[in-house]
Amino acid sequence: MAQAKLSVIPGSHPSRTAMLMLERKGIPYNRIDLMPVLSKGIVRAQGFPRTTVPALKLEGTRVQGSIAIGRELDRIKPQPALYPADPEKRAKVEEIEAWGDGFQATPRRLSWWAFRKDRAPLASFAEGARLGIPVGLAVKTGGPLVAAAARLNGSTDAAVRADLSSLRGDLDRIDRWIAEGAIGGPDPNAADYQLGPSLRLLMSFDDLRPFIEGRPCGEMANRVAPDYPGRVPPVLPADWVAGLRR
Repeated sequence: MAQAKLSVIPGSHPSRTAMLMLERKGIPYNRIDLMPVLSKGIVRAQGFPRTTVPALKLEGTRVQGSIAIGRELDRIKPQPALYPADPEKRAKVEEIEAWGDGFQATPRRLSWWAFRKDRAPLASFAEGARLGIPVGLAVKTGGPLVAAAARLNGSTDAAVRADLSSLRGDLDRIDRWIAEGAIGGPDPNAADYQLGPSLRLLMSFDDLRPFIEGRPCGEMANRVAPDYPGRVPPVLPADWVAGLRR
């Protein structure tokens, strides 16, 4: 099998999902690190139909998005499986995976909101990345990119407050799926890989980690994605996270 090429944004949770699934399959890949926002034009120039990452080229096929990549990886290398063979169990995994795809927006909005306040933590998410320029310089000159990313992702005060107000319910939902055995087992499935990196990105926030890491979903995320870069020092107003304490 020819080596895969995976275009990612450093610190991106769906990019991490694709990386983890490739590693689970034992498929070697060449990681191509792209700058946020600028990635859109580069991915199109690579021949992909859309502007999003992760973007995978494997055996002449181009696939974008973590869900589509999971399906393709199971097609070309069925074992170890990312989706259960049992139709009912597979349907449940796909249901959770689809929900997790929407849930990706929450940590993404929070991150760009925080980086708009202070770009310095960006460097911790780019650890080990090859961006073509020094990470420090990228962060120092990245104000316009951060502002554009925050705008594109709707990272407003109102949206972030709404995300935080619903976060406890979201975590409860994930914990229920773990209790039911649909996710969180010894052999991660596609839904585990969809949710784990999103939770790990949330746990990179000092403000949020204490409310997640001790829960079943936090423990699952640490097992699925044990090495996740980045740390965001306290940045969220206390009253915005008050609902997580109740």
